[in-house]
Order: sequence, then C-alpha cells, then structure tokens
Amino acid sequence: MLELDAEALYADLREGVRRLLGPEPPGSLLVGIWTGGAWLAERLQRDLGLPGAAGVISSTLHRDDFGSRGLAAGKARSDATQLPFAIDGRHIVLVDDVLYTGRTVRAVINELYDFGRPASVTLAVLVDRGGRELPIEAAVAAARLALPAAQKLTLAREPDGRFSFTVKPAAPATGAA
Repeated sequence: MLELDAEALYADLREGVRRLLGPEPPGSLLVGIWTGGAWLAERLQRDLGLPGAAGVISSTLHRDDFGSRGLAAGKARSDATQLPFAIDGRHIVLVDDVLYTGRTVRAVINELYDFGRPASVTLAVLVDRGGRELPIEAAVAAARLALPAAQKLTLAREPDGRFSFTVKPAAPATGAA
C-alpha cells in the first residue's frame, strides 16, 4: 500500500513556492485549482505571510469532457472561480494537488485567460504522478511518483487543516477525454 505523508510534502511545496514567488514584495499571485489546489493555495497564502487572499479557479466550463460530464460532475463547480485581484500583466503561480494527464491544468489556463492576460503562469503541485496526455509540466512538484491508471490519488483536508492522501480505484471513464 502506498503511504504518502501529505504534511511533509506540503512543507516541500511551501519551500518551492517560496522560491517561485521571488523577492519582496511578492511579484506573483497564488491561484489554487478547485478543490485540493484551492486548499493548498489558501494555506500557502497564510503560511508564507502573503497579503490578501489566494485566488481559486475551476476547470468545469473549459473541460474537454464537459459535454459528457456537465456542471454536476463530481466536486467541480462552475461558480468556484474567485479571483480577488486583476490578473492582467501579473505572474500567476497555479497550485494543484495532483498532476496527472494535464487536462485539468489546460482547462484552468483557458478559464484564467477569460479573466485577462497574465504575464506568466507557473505550475506548482504537491504530487506529479506522471501519465501526461498533454505537454504540461510543473515547475515545482513536492513528489514525483508513478501510479497505475487504475488508481486515483486524492488529497483530503482534515478539520484542523492538515492534509492527508488516500489511494482509491479510479472511476471508469464516462466519455471522451
């Protein structure tokens, strides 16, 4: 059974994101991908002492499987996107929990550009599990591991804010992806 210490990985992610943000004042803005990435970005914002709130972005309306999944797909919500700042000309650090095929990141970048044109978008993830279907690469990954396609790695947030991982069987594909 795969055992991952999500809290130890979070500490590594925090240090990687600190390097990405650059010198004071912060030149980059944190945006977390709904849901696990949003939890991470929220905690990073606080732990790194950054002013304001991190942004949250959903991939729902730009997914390439939207036709088969619709708005009710899993935990994704079309109204989850909350960007409390202008993104035009800003450097965005996009945060996610698990990078797999790259399709969610592609959809989120499309959503981000609906709000303006950032100067750059850099990806930071807790776990890169390989299996890419698109040319998407994280600048920071706290861990890189290979999981069989039949398994899904899911981040959970405990009531006290601590993170943990579970490994479950992946849901069967329900349409074109």
